[in-house]
Amino acid sequence: MSTFALLFLVTGLALIGALTARVRAVAFRRGSSRRFSSLPSHHATYVALWTLLPALLFLIVWSSVTPGLVTDMVIASPLAHDLPPPGFERGAVLGQARAIAQGQAIAGANPLALRLAPAYAAVQARYDWMATALALLLTLATGAFAYLRVKPDFSARTRIERVVMAILLAASLIAVLTTLGIVGSLLFESARFFQMVPATDFLFGTHWAPQVIDPAHPGAALGAVPLFWGTFFIGAVIAMVVAIPLGLMSAVYLSQYAEPAVRRWMKPILEILAGVPTVVYGYFAALTVAPAVRDLAVALGFRFASSESALAAGVVMGVMIIPFVSSMADDSIAAVPQSMRDGSLAMGATVSETISRVLIPAALPGVVGGVLLAVSRAIGETMIVVMAASGAATISLNPFQSATTVTKQIVDLLTGEAEFDSPKTLAAFALGLTLFVITLLLNIVALTVVKRYREAYE
Repeated sequence: MSTFALLFLVTGLALIGALTARVRAVAFRRGSSRRFSSLPSHHATYVALWTLLPALLFLIVWSSVTPGLVTDMVIASPLAHDLPPPGFERGAVLGQARAIAQGQAIAGANPLALRLAPAYAAVQARYDWMATALALLLTLATGAFAYLRVKPDFSARTRIERVVMAILLAASLIAVLTTLGIVGSLLFESARFFQMVPATDFLFGTHWAPQVIDPAHPGAALGAVPLFWGTFFIGAVIAMVVAIPLGLMSAVYLSQYAEPAVRRWMKPILEILAGVPTVVYGYFAALTVAPAVRDLAVALGFRFASSESALAAGVVMGVMIIPFVSSMADDSIAAVPQSMRDGSLAMGATVSETISRVLIPAALPGVVGGVLLAVSRAIGETMIVVMAASGAATISLNPFQSATTVTKQIVDLLTGEAEFDSPKTLAAFALGLTLFVITLLLNIVALTVVKRYREAYE
């Protein structure tokens, strides 16, 4: 039985268990004047959870363990005696055999994969039936256990709250453990990199050429200062020059000048920019903005201007983060007490003077927090830089010149054919760790500023 069909069957059994538990709870409440601790719906939910959750957990564990067991059994079969030694080629053959066994058509498949596909299908079918039997047995057992506990003095409501609390705790732990796993992987691989390349060469070196690494002195070609400069120049200078004025002015207009009907339409339209996929921005930057920037550079006298420039990527990135600045500034301005506005206007100040000398200074902590959050979003952007910026690592103040960023180089390093243990590949983890630390610090500073702002005006 397929996994989807099995889940559908288990869910149906859980629904049946909930209905029968509700009928039983209604039956023992009928004609009784005593006060019960749980409603019939609580008993039904309790039985449904006990019927469904254990089977779901079992299927999750089973689906994560089964592929390895199936592969081991196929490798141990006589048909697999011609398999190549462990490595990429063996993995490719086994992957093709698994895909063919699942009904996918593989053009030019390896003959050995074609021979192993029936064995894969047979072993997988055997494990699927085992999963079906065990899941149904577990569902019936846990459902019957929960159903037998439905009694007048049973507090199903309390048990449900405990289950919900456990689910919420598990979700929180998954988020925390995922973050710890990411940080741990970055630290581990970065430590391996810094065993090969001195940290001073990486953090303070000004030459970045991972394609021509000298095995005797790899740090000479892995100086990341040009990458840090490109990231700062594109994401924190050019993008902010675009995003801060436009975002702040749009926030001022929407909060102070726009009619309610206009604001009701304009604010959601502006915030749609935050939901546009970054690859769409990348296409826009590569096909529309970059040629225009190149033509502008040629008109200004830069004869050999390239379409892959820091200005093209930075402008589009600035447009992308306008909603971050605008939304935060709008909320900050709206949170300024009305008495400060009325006092300024009562003293004879105009609306523009009230905005520039009262509202914006009072909302400045929130605006700064929004800007810092936008900066952290910009310097971590990948697709726009990959599609619009260059891979040339340079240190220049010329916005028409090619530049690259940390994220662009991480993509280039991890999509090449270099060995995983080489300094070139491990440099991607060191760059990722550096970017993670920078964005973490920016977020901490931004959240600290916003918190102080909220405490001042709540």
